Amino acid sequence: MILPIYAYGQPVLKKVAAPIGPDYPGLAELILNMWETMYHAEGVGLAAPQVGLPVRLFVIDTLQLEKKQKENSEPGFKKVFLNARIIDETGDLWAYEEGCLSIPRISGDVERPPAIRLRYQDENFQEFEASFSGINARVIQHEYDHIEGVLFTERLKPLKRRLIQRKLEDIRNGKIATDYKMRYYNAR
Repeated sequence: MILPIYAYGQPVLKKVAAPIGPDYPGLAELILNMWETMYHAEGVGLAAPQVGLPVRLFVIDTLQLEKKQKENSEPGFKKVFLNARIIDETGDLWAYEEGCLSIPRISGDVERPPAIRLRYQDENFQEFEASFSGINARVIQHEYDHIEGVLFTERLKPLKRRLIQRKLEDIRNGKIATDYKMRYYNAR
């Protein structure tokens, strides 16, 4: 089932998400719905707060980016991340243009470290610790920010943030059309 994506301004997007356990009701169905929602909206990642749930869950598929990337980079992956914690971020910051399904039609350069070490659980609650780099690390960092209550717009340079203020207010108020279902905070 395709779920509505919560738009900029929704309070759930600014909350630090709670850990999730094996007893979470309907977890397998939620994960399937998140994949379907993400693909329908043509995203590469989706975090539970973006579908209105303040839990530490996100899904990522960078296999689709792998096909578009010309330079040799780390292979893409498709994974479920539960209760993720970034252990380390390393390397010189690099800028890359990011966007977000919760903030449609806005993008901007975000500087992030190129490599991370992450501790997480999969959908079966098996624990992993792994390193990611390049675009894979970036997508994880973006989705991880969602479970920490941080939006990519907060990481933009101050001038860019000022330039997009009116567009952000339009999103908050539901004055934007998308090709996917959204739930707005102040829609009239």
